[in-house]
Amino acid sequence: MRKYFLVSFLFIIAFAKGQELNCTVTVNYDKITNANVQIFKNLQISLNDFVNKTVWTEQSYSQRERINCSMYIIINSYDSNQFGATIQVQSSRPAFNSTYSSPVININDKDFNFRYVEFENMIYNPNSFDTNLISVLAFYSYLIIGTDADTFSPKGGSQYFQIAQDIVNQAAQSGYKGWTQAEKNQNRFFLINDILSPALVAYRETLYSYHFDGIDVMHKDLKLAKEAIKNSLNNVYKLNAVRPNSYLARTFFDAKVDEIVAIYTGGPSIPVSDLVDNLNKISPTNSSKWSQVKF
Repeated sequence: MRKYFLVSFLFIIAFAKGQELNCTVTVNYDKITNANVQIFKNLQISLNDFVNKTVWTEQSYSQRERINCSMYIIINSYDSNQFGATIQVQSSRPAFNSTYSSPVININDKDFNFRYVEFENMIYNPNSFDTNLISVLAFYSYLIIGTDADTFSPKGGSQYFQIAQDIVNQAAQSGYKGWTQAEKNQNRFFLINDILSPALVAYRETLYSYHFDGIDVMHKDLKLAKEAIKNSLNNVYKLNAVRPNSYLARTFFDAKVDEIVAIYTGGPSIPVSDLVDNLNKISPTNSSKWSQVKF
């Protein structure tokens, strides 16, 4: 669906199979003072090659269709090829007929420990757990692709989310954190489990309606777009009713809060008092930002 959308509207005619992601992987090793920095530089090169050159899907992507995203890795500890780290994953998608890119994912994963040997080959095998490094990056690659697809067609990312869930299942016995339901309820296991849960489908419905009916309409009818985005955000209220303070709602607003405030503090005005009330109930930690929305 993503291909169809962009071909239809951007008149792209040249495609290359695979290479779905245009991802910048950054490795920050400022906290490490007792190691040869070249290993971290080589790690960064290897990760960029792995994420951007792996063929993740059977779809054809042109250069302009590749999903813009980033993975920012902070190394907190290093000893004998063992790394303790965090990873910040972000992605965006283009607004139709505009130079604007709308943020879609913004996730900070603090459970990211891995082993890496300098210059080792990194190859994703969908049928096995090989290393935690490969599995985490593959998981987030499919999460990015699936979420992006959901913004272009209803539940368009289902097959990619299923692969991400398969990665979780394979990694569950690895002993690494972030893969099981026995841990905290805001990890990779719960994230993909909630995305695929029929009870929490309002999240995926919102991804589509917010972007396709709202963001993509802003170039021609800003007021209509704001109404559509308002309706999609009120739909998130259904998610909150099923599961208050859900991880999905938190990740959604981590990506969208600044964009939402910007949308409703300029341009043609629409009634938003009910929207602000709902936003304060769904995401109270952002109340200071919701107060900037103009009635």
